Formats: sequence, structure tokens, C-alpha cells
Amino acid sequence: MEKIANGVWRLRYGAPEAHTPVSLRKSSVLQEQLDKLEGAATPPFTEDQIEIKSTPRGLHIELPLEADEHIYGFGLQLHRVDHTGRKKVIRVNSDPVADTGDSHAPVPFYVSTAGYGVFVDTARYATFYCGTNQRKGASAGKRSEQKEIGTSEIELYGYQATEGDRTVVVDIPAAQGIDVYLFGGPELRHAVQRYNLFSGGGALPPMWGLGMWYRAYSAATKEDVMRLADGFRTDRMPVDVFGFEPGWQTKAYSCSFVWDEGRFPGHEEMLRELYGKNYRVNLWEHLFVHPTSPMYEKLLPHSGDYEVWEGLVPDLAVAEAKEVFAKHHLTEFVEKGIAGFKLDECDSSDYVHSNWSFPDVARFPSGMDGEQMHNQIGTLYQEAIEAPFEAAGRRTLSQVRASGALAAPFPFVLYSDLYDHKVFIRGVVNGGFSGLLWSPEVRQAESPEDLIRRIQTAVFSPMALLNCWRIPNPPWKQVDREKNVKGEFLDNYEEIQSICRSLFETRMAFIPYLYTSYAKYRIEGLPPFRAIVMDYPDDPNTFGIEDAYMMGESLLIAPLTAGETERSVYLPKGRWHCFWTGEAYEGGQSYLMSPGLERIPVFVKDGTLLPLAAPLQHVADDAVFDITVKAFGDSPAACSLYEDDGTSFSYRDGGFGWVRIELDGGGLKVTRSGGFTGHRYNIIG
Repeated sequence: MEKIANGVWRLRYGAPEAHTPVSLRKSSVLQEQLDKLEGAATPPFTEDQIEIKSTPRGLHIELPLEADEHIYGFGLQLHRVDHTGRKKVIRVNSDPVADTGDSHAPVPFYVSTAGYGVFVDTARYATFYCGTNQRKGASAGKRSEQKEIGTSEIELYGYQATEGDRTVVVDIPAAQGIDVYLFGGPELRHAVQRYNLFSGGGALPPMWGLGMWYRAYSAATKEDVMRLADGFRTDRMPVDVFGFEPGWQTKAYSCSFVWDEGRFPGHEEMLRELYGKNYRVNLWEHLFVHPTSPMYEKLLPHSGDYEVWEGLVPDLAVAEAKEVFAKHHLTEFVEKGIAGFKLDECDSSDYVHSNWSFPDVARFPSGMDGEQMHNQIGTLYQEAIEAPFEAAGRRTLSQVRASGALAAPFPFVLYSDLYDHKVFIRGVVNGGFSGLLWSPEVRQAESPEDLIRRIQTAVFSPMALLNCWRIPNPPWKQVDREKNVKGEFLDNYEEIQSICRSLFETRMAFIPYLYTSYAKYRIEGLPPFRAIVMDYPDDPNTFGIEDAYMMGESLLIAPLTAGETERSVYLPKGRWHCFWTGEAYEGGQSYLMSPGLERIPVFVKDGTLLPLAAPLQHVADDAVFDITVKAFGDSPAACSLYEDDGTSFSYRDGGFGWVRIELDGGGLKVTRSGGFTGHRYNIIG
């Protein structure tokens, strides 16, 4: 076992495979930031507590697990938060129909309430048995403690292993060598921070990326786009990002990566008009390259041996393929003002459409097989798309449908073609354990109530996105798809629009607070959205919470779904305040909340000085936010806001600063520090 950074150890067995998440990554370990984290002087396990051996299947790893430990992580798990006693297969799949481990973004990393993390550096479909079985003979010495013979499934399913029985067993196919990384605490959140800093630190999006997003009808034409764009501004609906779905290209399945001048004649003039109305433009695509694409011939020798949708699958682990792909995006899109991309259908689809991707037996020029490429394609794709923005010197926030290990530095937010609202909320809770960002995007709604509840969750999430690819008109005018397409609007659509506008404005008010939370993600590795147990690992009542989460340091978010007029919210120890009313609640207990349709339960920690911005219609490059601070509790502590130019990478060279705000008698004291010479915030009261 070797210590490779403060609180990070590596145990190597044999010769690891050539292609693993660590070997493929480009981001550097943030040693300096890791050094600032206290604790974890010794590894969570000694070398002799970890068993690793070769088998005909591949590798067998066994690690200790105490009876009172609870395990979290494994990437974007949409069906469960607490994985203790479960089996998880780390396998990318767009249709995770059951709680098996399949995921848009599976990660062979878990953390424990005992205050440590374990990362197994493999791109294989590794299986983790999280305290599911006992070793042979473990029960023989406990005959006096054994239960009576079970006579029902209730007795059987209620079984829990006792102290000393449990381990975590990891089965890795094919590999004959492995690196296992251990991340120290002292608490669960510190292990997550260390993993994210080991990955390269969290992503810092441009400020505009934290505004409202709207994706247009997939069959939209230039006229449809401009009608929507003009309508948002006329109706005072804050929108920063306008997204184009597949129809912007001449070919989409597979992709040409060329504008369709039939549907969008003079598309560059259209883009200039959108930029002039202060929209950022995001383009849909997927990785598979159609024969008519300008990239096709150059990518032909650097692609896998199977096609998908009659298109190439470029091997982005090969430098030449990545360069061709990135250069086309730079010259054709990024240099022409495109702000980001939606990277679709890179996550396979074995259960529903097995022909939507390549088989596991596929071979790629880099030497990777299909199994490894499936688990790595999301991160390789993100890296290739991030490259042109790096070359242009400006940040992006984009979308992706597959990701994996060590992905924290990538400025991409995951999404899904699934629609269940409660599943989407669980995704927000789970993503933070594994360095992932997740969008509970509004894709469809069964009623105006459903629309409003879904928008509320999106507003208090990593990306506030309405994906209206199925309807030509905004959903607040009509949620029924057939009627929306016909232009038949709700009688009370102005009322629904007003509620939606207020929610959009709420999102805009939180941008400075969110931007600061993302800055801490970059610098400290602390996820901006995370499960409540990450902040309260000593409170067993938080262990299974999967319908509420923390947003930044001070806010607890508890969404409702359609049909719910009330819900129970558990507040951890301490004193909390309702964000909307200021009413105080003592923590350590649950409360039944009935906030009404227009509000979502949001609670603020006692002692918080919360900075809120006057809502803007959009976030311009030179935007200045008028900040009013709201005090919760009798003695609120000072708060700080992170500021930089909001778009470039100058922060890497010290071009950022902090604005400290504190109560001073009857007024406010504002102190600025750091290397940023401008002002993004005007503190007004």
C-alpha cells in the first residue's frame, strides 16, 4: 500500500489493465487542495485486511464492512440511495429498469458512514456485493444466536447480517491486476471531497449555465425558433440557454454534424439574432458519425469495428480521433459562438433497443474492447467536447447521457429519457456521492400541477432545464401534447405562466449562491447538491432519505410531486427556518408540510446570512447582480460570495475573488479580497 496524497492510498495487485479510468484521465490530482483537508493520517484498512486474488473469472477483492456501516455511491443510481446489503453491477445502460447497478453513469466507488471511500480502478463490469453474504462456517459458532426456521418471506427478507459477518466482495471479470484506492475521512463528506479532488476538482460552470434552460421542439424550423425566442423576452420569462434538438442537422441518426439549410436557411444569421437577444445556444448530437459527415473519412481508421445507426463509433481514446472530433467542433461551432452541446445516446440501451450501440465484443484501435468502451465512452466524449472550449478560452456547461469514474472536473450535467419525477429527485440525491451532476429536467407533464411540481425540482437542482422537444409551444400554455401541437391553449395559461415565471425568477435569485457553491466544489471537492446524510452522517434518521437533499451549505430542499398536497420532511439536529415564511423549526424531528402549489419546502440553517439577487432576464457576460441578504436566526454568521469574470479560465491564474458580507451593528460590512478586479455583486441591503 502506497500513500499517494493526503488521505489517499493505493493498493496495487498484479499488473493493472492498460485502460482504466485513472490511466485514461487527463485531469491532475489536486495535491495542494488535498493537503488542506485535515484528518485521515492512516488508511481506513490495513493491507492485510484487504484480500485480492486471481480467479478463472478475473479478480476477487474482499474488504471489511462493519455491521453498523451504510454504503452509498456507485454513480448515478436511480432506484436506491442506501446500497447496504445490495448487489451492484457497474455497467452503463440507458434503461436501468431495476435496482441492479446498471446506470447512465456507473462508478466503481463507494463511501461509508464509517468515514471512508473505496475506488476500484477498472472499466470492467465489476460487481459489488455490499454485505450480502457470509463466509462458509460463519454461523457455526453462533448456534445459540440462530433464529428459528423461517416460515415466511417476511422472515427471510428481514434477515440482516450481524457484526463480523459482512464484507464487501468485488468481482472483476477478465482483469488480472488492479489498483484499489482508499480515501480517508474523518467523515463521509471528507472521503467524497478527497475523491473529487483526486479526480481533478469539481466543475466550475459559466455563470450563465446556472440560469434557465429551454430546449425547443425537435421539428422546429428557423421561424419556430425565433417565435419562441421573441416570446420569452416579451413575456419576461428568464431564459439563458436555447437548445436545438436533432433536426438542426442534415443527418441525425447517425450524425452529419452539418447544419440543415433547408430547415434553417442562413443559420449563421439566425444564431447572430439569438446572440443579440442574449441567448446562449446549445446543440444536440451523438457520437456516431454518418458517412456524409466531413469527419467520416478521417475517423474511419480510428473507429471501432461495428457501426451504430450506419455510422462510425470513433475511438476517442486515440489522440488522432479526438483531435479530428474536437477540431471540427471548434471551427464549425465553438468559434461561431455555440455555447455547448447535448451529448445524447452514448449510454447503450440493452434492455429496449440493443442495436442502439455496439456489442461488448467490439474492438477499438486503442486496444479497448466493447465492455471497457461502454463504461468509458461518456467520459471520453466529454473530454473531446470540452477540448474546443479550452482552446477557445471560454467555459461551457453542457449535457451528457453517460458518464463514469473521475468525472467531477467535466462541466457536463447528466440527464435521462426516463420521466418519473420521484426517480429524478433520487438522482439529485445520489449524484453527489460520485462526483456527478444530474438534471431532473422537465420532459413532460400530465397536468399543470405536474408541470409546476417538476419545475420546482428543476429550479432547485444542478441544471434548471425544460426539455420541450415534443411540443412546439411552451408547456405553461398547454401540457397536453396533442392540443399543444394544434395550438389549443389552456384557458388559464396566463395564471400557469405567472407561477412558472415566479419559479424561473427564484432560480435567477439564487445564481450567486449557487455559483459560490460550485466554486467550493472546484476548490474543496464538496458537491453543491448532495444527500443529507453527507452533512449529517451521525444521524441514523438521514441514512435512508432519498426525497430531500442539501443545496450548498445552508439549504435543505424537499420537493413535492403531483398529487401531493403535503409531505413529511425530516430536519436534522439544529434549528431551521422556512425560506418562504421565516418560521423556525427545531431539528431532530419530522414535520408535515403543506406549502401550497406555488411553493416547494425549502429550509435554511439557523445562523445563515443568505445572499439573494434581484432576478435578471438573462446572465450577460458583464452582468452585475444586486444582492439583498436575508438573515435567518438571531446571530447569523458572515457569508461569502465567489466572483470572477464568469466565462473564462482566468480563475486558474488567480483571477477570482471573494466578497465577505457580515452584519455590523444596524448595517452590513462588505469586504473584498483576491485577484479579481471587477465587481459582479452590488450589495444593496
